Amino acid sequence: MEDLRVALFAGNYNYMRDGASLTLNRLVDYLERQNIEVLIFAPEGKKPAFKHNGKLIGTPSIPMLIPGRDEYRISTSFPNFAKEKLEEFNPNLIHVATPDILNSGAIKWAQENRVQLVGSYHTHFTSYFNYYGLNPIEFLIWQFIKWFYGQCTHVYVPSRSMIEELEEQGITKGLKVWARGVNTELFSPAKRDMEFRRSIGIEDDEIVVTFVSRLVWEKELRTYVESLKRVQAKNPKIRALIVGAGQAQKEVEEMLPNAHFTGFVTGEELARAYASSDLFLFPSHTETFGNVTLEAMASGLPCLVADAIGSKSLVNDGVNGKWAKKQDVKDFTEKLEWLISDENRLKKMGDKSREMAVEYEWDKINAGLVENYREAMELPKPQLKF
Repeated sequence: MEDLRVALFAGNYNYMRDGASLTLNRLVDYLERQNIEVLIFAPEGKKPAFKHNGKLIGTPSIPMLIPGRDEYRISTSFPNFAKEKLEEFNPNLIHVATPDILNSGAIKWAQENRVQLVGSYHTHFTSYFNYYGLNPIEFLIWQFIKWFYGQCTHVYVPSRSMIEELEEQGITKGLKVWARGVNTELFSPAKRDMEFRRSIGIEDDEIVVTFVSRLVWEKELRTYVESLKRVQAKNPKIRALIVGAGQAQKEVEEMLPNAHFTGFVTGEELARAYASSDLFLFPSHTETFGNVTLEAMASGLPCLVADAIGSKSLVNDGVNGKWAKKQDVKDFTEKLEWLISDENRLKKMGDKSREMAVEYEWDKINAGLVENYREAMELPKPQLKF
């Protein structure tokens, strides 16, 4: 069997720390540990957000043109110098991860050179449109996304629910689940720290309801805030712990003055914050998977999440948490009240979360992706369609 040589194209690989960039970095780390050669092409920012894995060829880009989201970048071309690097590398598999100009150029190159082409779907772009007044162009964006992924032999998707969503949009070719993993040694109930709780003013008998994410409104922060406030009005022992940073932080601090904000944390500090909580509330409905939900589960927390793509695929309603109607503060409030009303049930749900999370180990998941790569290598190569 031919050795794999993978060229990976992304819209963000190291300039912003988010679920997609971390997933791709874990993949590259795994590939290199399996002695599979890989070369990455992606836009670069002025300052990387973290030390990336593998060799990265930076490509031209500009800040995203959406007001308030210029931390993200948009590729502007697949330049000749990058094409030369790609030709020198001589891949036998192209993996595209973002429907943009750079990745579209990679598709054309793969077709011209008869190199196998696969894609992965990381960001449910159209779910953000309502927040930025882009609904009028949703149809056009879906047409481009359908064209983009229609070129690929396989399309790797984080969850079965996301596959169903894409199928409804007419994307049906080669869809396969590439789930996400979690470090169950780092994220563990053993990291619970009562001294940490006390140090931030939380009493031992208080119930900590935690939100972990970038602090931007499309993560449904308002639903979290309003649900907490309504429950706190009846039960003052409910406390809010908010982990992350972002443009909405100042306003959220004003809305929840008694909440504790950790700011942006990673590693052991993040693991401690999860495990020192009692319940995870994540109302976002824009996720394709829900990495933070899986980290919360590994930390032994019952989870209250939106009945939507992403976290819903991880949480079994009534078993390790509850689903609530997306953007419905009343339903989230009622489900939160139900969860905290029985301490023993809450503990059993947290134990079940941990049990379910240990099935999601990164190496096992990425090994499955490599098997999918090898399967794709046996299928017909892409034809030139540009």
